[in-house]
Amino acid sequence: MNLKRISFAEQCGQNTPHRQAEVQRVLTLAQASGLEWIRLVWCDVHGSLRGKTWVTSELATAFADGMGMVSTLMLKDTSDRTVYKVFEANVKTELPGFEGASNVMLLPDPSTFKILSWAEKTGWLLCQPWFPNGQAVPYDSRRILQSALEKLAAKGWGMKCGLEVEFHIYKLKDAEHGGDADPAQASWPGLAPQVSMIHPGYNLLNELWFDRAEPALRIVKQTAQDLGLPLLSLEIELGPSQVEAVFKVTDAMTAADNMVLFRSAVKQALRRGGYHATFMCRPPFENIMSSGWHLHQSLFDLQSGQNLFARTSAADIQEAAGLQANNARHTLTHLGAQYLAGLLSHAQGITSLCTTTVNGFGRFKPNALAPQSIVWGLDNRGAMLRVVGGAGDHATRIENRLGEPAANPYLYMASQILAGLDGIQNSLEAPLATEAPYAESAASLPLTLGDALAHLGQDKALCEGLGLHFVRYYQRIKQSEQNRFDEAEDKVEFQRREYFSRI
Repeated sequence: MNLKRISFAEQCGQNTPHRQAEVQRVLTLAQASGLEWIRLVWCDVHGSLRGKTWVTSELATAFADGMGMVSTLMLKDTSDRTVYKVFEANVKTELPGFEGASNVMLLPDPSTFKILSWAEKTGWLLCQPWFPNGQAVPYDSRRILQSALEKLAAKGWGMKCGLEVEFHIYKLKDAEHGGDADPAQASWPGLAPQVSMIHPGYNLLNELWFDRAEPALRIVKQTAQDLGLPLLSLEIELGPSQVEAVFKVTDAMTAADNMVLFRSAVKQALRRGGYHATFMCRPPFENIMSSGWHLHQSLFDLQSGQNLFARTSAADIQEAAGLQANNARHTLTHLGAQYLAGLLSHAQGITSLCTTTVNGFGRFKPNALAPQSIVWGLDNRGAMLRVVGGAGDHATRIENRLGEPAANPYLYMASQILAGLDGIQNSLEAPLATEAPYAESAASLPLTLGDALAHLGQDKALCEGLGLHFVRYYQRIKQSEQNRFDEAEDKVEFQRREYFSRI
């Protein structure tokens, strides 16, 4: 009797006709392009890409049967230390499937295929982890966003996002940083690079500063465009060596995939050009400006494509005219106003999913174009939530200014969906817009990562939406980072090694 062999992709329920067609497309393109190897990567809980590089001749095997990966890579803190004790007996109960540093399997998503312009004859694929028995790994951040989007889709809705990402680019003083270092200097985490500025800062959007930074920004532009990323503009930010990349609106999953690829790609391409890019919120130098990641978001109707936050009908516009400007429903639809109220209601709970490092909490200061309190405003960049648009504007949206550029995009976006949906489902009403976002009377955001993690664990709707198992896992991984920072004698050096050289 001949028994047909079942591939791992089939075992996972992923071997759909659409995926088969996409796999064939990628295999054909990889061969026609003369690619020698393919980077198979996945996004860890911190938003960093990890993976292996396979020779192209074995790519079909990876698509069918996946690729083994040590499961402890899902249990690392930001220093790459394993937080869970996987060789102790109780881990089987606490974290089933991870005992003994066993394998999980990475299955590539063929729709994410890219050819890397800075690396010779190299392809790239984003993967997701599965247990060897074909069950989904519940701690996969990309799957968390997929689950949140499925909740939206069940209502006939989707999410669109626009990205504004601030980051810093420096010139490497040693272009071979680490390449010729004395092995005696090796450490964990390693030494941070020595750098100089590409522009002196404190001259926002100045053309002269852009011209000074142009060689580095040209690398960023070319890299993004070669990857097909929807880059709109590159801009000089206020801080020394600080820049901003702005992207066109896409669906949420595409935006999240683009964000992890953009960060990794520009760091690699710039390093080859003698530069160091960091998405650390506050680089370890005097007189810097914090970097934020501003997430523009709206819900849309999956069938018609209509923006569900925008008041565009004649009746909508007439109703808005009868409301005060500081009423959320003057600018947003009823649904949009409830979504806004959900974001405000769960602000403390979502903070650790938007600002995800110890370093990022130094950004929450008054009068710094960053939020400090749980408020919303009309086109107000000091508020946590900035509502942009108005009646008759099809691009009306909510901009969340809470995030830092190092955040895991899948968790950042999922947190918005879950908080917003809770606002809609419970018909929450937003308070009036603020004109004084730094007033002492407003409720404040969490002041530390540890505080934010505690609020996450106390948020019932988020624990249900993310899964309590994931929340407890996330708290433990990120609390390790907070604990090591608290114990560090030199806080600046801790952040220099932990973040500046790694994110």
